[in-house]
This record gives sequence, C-alpha cells and structure tokens, in this order.
Amino acid sequence: MNTNVVNNYSKFKLTLFFLPAFFLITIVAFLYQKHALNVGGYIQIQKNCFIFLNSKLSQFPNTLFNLNQLGDCVVFLSFITIFMVYAPKIWESLLSASILSCILSSLLKQVFAVPRPAVAFDKNSFVIIGNTLTGNNSLPSGHSITAFTILTVLLFAFMPQKLNYKILWSVFITITGLILIFTRVGVGAHYPLDVIIGGIIGYISGLLGILISKKYRIWAWISNKKYYPILILFLLFCCISLINKIINENLIIFYLSLTSLVVSLYKIINVYIKK
Repeated sequence: MNTNVVNNYSKFKLTLFFLPAFFLITIVAFLYQKHALNVGGYIQIQKNCFIFLNSKLSQFPNTLFNLNQLGDCVVFLSFITIFMVYAPKIWESLLSASILSCILSSLLKQVFAVPRPAVAFDKNSFVIIGNTLTGNNSLPSGHSITAFTILTVLLFAFMPQKLNYKILWSVFITITGLILIFTRVGVGAHYPLDVIIGGIIGYISGLLGILISKKYRIWAWISNKKYYPILILFLLFCCISLINKIINENLIIFYLSLTSLVVSLYKIINVYIKK
C-alpha cells in the first residue's frame, strides 16, 4: 500500500495549485463586485444565504453535530491512524500539512477578524447547535481547513489510475468534504464563505504537505519501527482526549473514533513487539 501511495505522490505537479488559486481569485472578485471587501459587507451579503442554509441543515441536529466533530483534528485523524503501519507516507504528508494548516488558520483568523454569526446576528434568528461561539475569528473556518487538509492528502494518496475512477474518486472526496464543512453553517458557527474559503485553504495545505513529503524526508522516521514508542505515546494521548470528549458530550462519533484508534494502537504495539 505504501508503495502505491509513494508512486501516486511522485506524480504530483505544481499545476494542481492553479485550481484553488482560481477559486480564491473568483471569490475575491465576487466580493469586490459586491463592495464586500470589508467586514460589514462580507457579513451582510451572506446573511440571507446563511440563515436559509442554517434553517435547512439544522433539521438534522444529531447527525449534523456528529459530522461536525470530524473538523476536530484528533477525531478525524483517529480514523486513519492505521495508515501509520500500512502507508506511513500518508502520515508524512499529513504532519506537514496539518502544521501548515494550523499556522494558516491562526494567521488568517487574526488578519480578517470577522465576527461570528452569533455576534453579528440576533441569536434568535438562526439555530445554534452545541456551544455558542463568539469572537472575531469566523474567517476562515478552522474545521473546514482541517477536513479538507486531511481529505486532500487521502485524495492523492489513493488516486486511481483509470480516468473514470479518478473522476468518481475526486467527486466522492469533494462531496464528502462539502458535507463536512457545511455542518459548520448548520450548527450556526460560520458563514457559507467561511467554510468554502476554509476548504480551499485546506486543499492548498494538503497539496503543500504532499509536496514537502515528496521533496524532504522530515518525517521519514514514522516508518522506522524503533520509533514506534513515540507513535504509541501519541495514540495514547489521543485516546485520553477522546475519552474526555465522550465524558463531556457522549457522541457516537467519538466512540467510533476511539474504537478505530484502539485498533490502530493494538496493531502498532503488536508490530513493535514482533520487530
């Protein structure tokens, strides 16, 4: 499996950055045309769309809230920890991509300083599921960046060879990503453009992670079994984090994530013992 992933990443081309760049330019041009390249305008042109999407999506609160948790790095990554054993190249890309996405998210939130919907609008005018998020850190959506960063790394790791399958795989990943990021609108945490821009930044972060892993072997030690104790400690920390989440919120997604994590932990310990 790891060989296939390495082969797929070896086909990486810089032209892949053209599409997200085009989308970002298009969004900026749209905002400029609408005289919305300012905080007030940015919020107001999305108000009706936000309230409409929020009212429709919030009709499925339990499903929405569970899917929303996949924007949490610990939760989402727990489902793919098994690749530490079978395809460590994926994790080499994920680590670089995750660090970059975290930096970009923090910096851009401070630069744009857009108030959350709960600050900008009357709280009774839309549905809030979970905690009421306030503050001036709405743009971009951190959950959306995380989701698309991970999905992008997986997209190219398992990209099929045949064109028809490539299209189907790409469409599947894109739709999955859109479903996950728009849960942030459904729970009342972000405006539509917050999640779209976040998804694009996540895609760029994923591409950069793959590019770094292709050119530099910063995280090559992940595939070395003598360093498995470090991975084991990391997974144990994630287990504790998920258990804490279960205690506080008791969501099914956390149980599924923890189960996947325990299976991976068992496999890594077993491989390490038999090395």
